[in-house]
Amino acid sequence: MEDVVRALGYATLGSRLKRIGEMLQAQTQDLTSELAGTDLPTPQNPVLAALDRQGPLSIGELARVLGQSQPGVTRMINRMKSDGLVAARPHEDDRRVSTIALTARGRNLVDHLKATLWPAVSLAVADACRDLDGALLDQLDQLETALADKTLSARQTGQPLPDWDTLTSAEEQ
Repeated sequence: MEDVVRALGYATLGSRLKRIGEMLQAQTQDLTSELAGTDLPTPQNPVLAALDRQGPLSIGELARVLGQSQPGVTRMINRMKSDGLVAARPHEDDRRVSTIALTARGRNLVDHLKATLWPAVSLAVADACRDLDGALLDQLDQLETALADKTLSARQTGQPLPDWDTLTSAEEQ
C-alpha cells in the first residue's frame, strides 16, 4: 500500500515531519523506561533541560525558548507541578510574575537524566542520522527507514555514556 504522505513530497512535509517527530518521541519514551527507570513523558524533557540550562523562567519565557504555545506549556507545567518536579515562585523583580523553577526532586531527576537518558538519546539519534545524504526529502526517507529498521533502543551500545554537559557544549560549537 502506498505511503501517501511520503509520495506527496513537499506537499505533505509538515505531516511527514510530525510523523518522524512522533516516531522519535515514542522511541524516546521507550528509552525513558529502559534507561532512566521513569515514566516521565517525553515532551517534559525539553522543559527540564531549559530550566536546567537557563534557571527559573516565566511561562512566557519557557514558551519562547521551547518554541511552543503558551497554553501548551502551561498545561505541561501544571502536570509537572503536580508531580513535584517544578514549582512556581514570585519573580524577584516583579511580584506579579511567577517563575517556574526546578524543585529538589526535579533537580535530582535532571541529574539522573543527564547521566542516562539524554546522552543515550542524543547518540542514538546521531547514529540514525549518520549516513543521511541528498535532498531533504531523500534524507527524510532515509531517516524514517533507519528508525524503522533499528530503534533508538536497539542503537544502545552498552558503552559508557559521555558527560551530558560536555556532549551538548561540543554540539553547540
